[in-house]
Amino acid sequence: MTKKIAVLNGPNLNLLGSREPDTYGSTTLDEIQQMVVDQSNKYQIDVDFRQTNIEGELVDWIQETGSSCDGIILNAAAYTHTSIAIHDAVAAIGAPVIEVHLSNVFAREEYRHHSYISDVAVGVICGFGANGYVLAVDAIASMLRAN
Repeated sequence: MTKKIAVLNGPNLNLLGSREPDTYGSTTLDEIQQMVVDQSNKYQIDVDFRQTNIEGELVDWIQETGSSCDGIILNAAAYTHTSIAIHDAVAAIGAPVIEVHLSNVFAREEYRHHSYISDVAVGVICGFGANGYVLAVDAIASMLRAN
């Protein structure tokens, strides 16, 4: 049976490649999507890749894919530091969630040091740029093989 993961991306990630490249790198979200698909193909895992700037839509997607996918890679972006609704959505689903950040949030502004997601995620990957998504695919694939 083929496994399926969702990769859900929050606000402003559609601007990757041109937005603050010193912080977020020059890789576009489309390029990250291709990296994720290529890595997932190695494990025969299907990918549902999405991005939204709307908090409620991200909550809806977490709820939807929490029951239709075997795992979720979540970069909630700024909502990581502000959204109890996203925390509650992740806590309510059965699928494992890996939290991803392009930058090392702990080397940035103090308000970015707190995540409302980390305590309900199975793990956090931050500071590895676009490659963090590839690392997250490897981690999800390892978890799925173990189950």
